[in-house]
Amino acid sequence: MKPELFEQIAVSVESDPRSGQSLLLYALVKTLCAERGGHMYLLTKLKEMAPETRQLAYGLMETMAAGGASPADWQALELRLDEAVRGRG
Repeated sequence: MKPELFEQIAVSVESDPRSGQSLLLYALVKTLCAERGGHMYLLTKLKEMAPETRQLAYGLMETMAAGGASPADWQALELRLDEAVRGRG
């Protein structure tokens, strides 16, 4: 499990949920949480990320690939970001 990474991502998105960087991370999390979605994400989106956002994205992708977080952890992160982006966080 990567609680510190997930916390960093949540705090980053919650601090400015309407920013382009937050929405890029949000889209990546939503893609990685989709069970049968094939994890589709345009890697060219990485070019739009600031270096610090890109590092968080790489951490997310590595966590997913290594099975480093439980489905419950992913769901909790997804729900927290949903609330932030929808203006309830």
